[in-house]
Amino acid sequence: MPSYVPSRRPAVRQLALSALFLALGFVLPFITGQLQSLGQALLPMHLPVLLAGFICGPWWGLAVGLLTPLLRSLLLGMPPLYPTALAMMLELGTYALVAGLIYRARVSKRPEGSLAAVLAALVPAMLSGRVVWGLATWFLLGLRQQSFTLPAFVAGAFMNSIPGIVLQLILVPLILRALAKAGLRYSQS
Repeated sequence: MPSYVPSRRPAVRQLALSALFLALGFVLPFITGQLQSLGQALLPMHLPVLLAGFICGPWWGLAVGLLTPLLRSLLLGMPPLYPTALAMMLELGTYALVAGLIYRARVSKRPEGSLAAVLAALVPAMLSGRVVWGLATWFLLGLRQQSFTLPAFVAGAFMNSIPGIVLQLILVPLILRALAKAGLRYSQS
């Protein structure tokens, strides 16, 4: 009897890669750990979640996006569970889901790792994730009769995050291009 079942191999690979991205999302914020404003600017948890959406697919990426802030919050107390980690769960889950879904559709038309295909998925994923974060934060704060204004949304989603947004727009395409050149085939789930 063969020692492996071919139909399970891609799922094991996706699980292992998802665990890697979850671990990276757990560890990278330690780089900015003592400087909360630097972490809010560089968004170290976002990069591995976006990569999970592109590489592991939308559903595995969604799981990584939901679990990363939740586990960090429950195990380390950062980010605070309410409302930050809860809103981030939805934001990061949306990033990975949207990036994975759009990228799968684009890869069928362009080579894996092409700048056009990556940016065509990355930009809508980043925008939709920020909108979901804003709506989730507005809802969660509203439960406690606290306000979340449009200027607070713009500041939190865009203005304070410009370095992280630029970093993501540079690093995600570079990493995916390098992986494509190295022969990594992305999952199709």
